[in-house]
Amino acid sequence: MSQKEPVHYFELPSRDLDASKAFFSSAFNWSFVDYGPDYAAILNAGLDGGFYRADMNADADQGSALIILYSETLEDARARVLDAGGTVKKDIFSFPGGRRFHFVEPSGNEFAVWSDREEDGAVIGED
Repeated sequence: MSQKEPVHYFELPSRDLDASKAFFSSAFNWSFVDYGPDYAAILNAGLDGGFYRADMNADADQGSALIILYSETLEDARARVLDAGGTVKKDIFSFPGGRRFHFVEPSGNEFAVWSDREEDGAVIGED
């Protein structure tokens, strides 16, 4: 299948750029490049993007798109989110083919992390 117009970049609001950068650096090892005081480009996230300074936030309950990260170790990702100052919005739950949780980072943006693995590392659906 040909991808003529793949998703290339995403942008999200941030009430506090420094807090968002510190959170994602700590929890997910993302790095950033500042472009002035009101914009930070996101690197090392699998898909490049950026945070722009704004008083808004991305919340799936309010109709915002939900950005979902992948982790082979969901419980470890959840612990890193909490250690870095995030809050869990929806705790780990199962769905056909995987498990995930939702979290809110310090600027109020909702994200999720999913995995195709059980807590013991077994791939879901493999016998």
